[in-house]
Amino acid sequence: MNFDLKKFLKNLKLNEENISMVLGALVIVIVGILIVNYFKDKKSDTLTGINTGSESQKEHVVVKGETLWSIAEDKYGSGYNWVDVKKANELKSDTIEVGQKLTLPEVSAKKPTLTKPTLSANTQTLSGDTYTVVKGDTLWSISLRAYGDGYKWVSVAKANKLVNPNVIHVGNVLTLPR
Repeated sequence: MNFDLKKFLKNLKLNEENISMVLGALVIVIVGILIVNYFKDKKSDTLTGINTGSESQKEHVVVKGETLWSIAEDKYGSGYNWVDVKKANELKSDTIEVGQKLTLPEVSAKKPTLTKPTLSANTQTLSGDTYTVVKGDTLWSISLRAYGDGYKWVSVAKANKLVNPNVIHVGNVLTLPR
């Protein structure tokens, strides 16, 4: 029962090539298993949920550049509803892929994050040689209405000898060069 270290090391040295090959194969097998598991998990994370058949739900196909937040903003007007989309599709992560079909549940907006721009009531064209500034006007908007070209604001500023064209006041009467 006497262990001979010298003999053991000599045998180890003689079999070094075989041991290296076995260890290399073991590393390759382990890496292969890890890669398979990674892609298996990734695929299951992005699968869509089961459609309940409810007519109150709509389907959306993901296009490039979309996120759950942007889809929720488009559909509900609130990006915060992304959690509802995620829950309805039983997604394990926030990752979505192009071409993926998502079920959009009928829920109310949580908190509006997308405000639609309101059109200015002052969209009529200007035809006179002068214009009186009203609240909300800019040289750009005045030029756009007077000439159909916002870049003409420079001409309006020069014609009125404005020191700072960024500052116009309600009630100012501006000359519109024609």
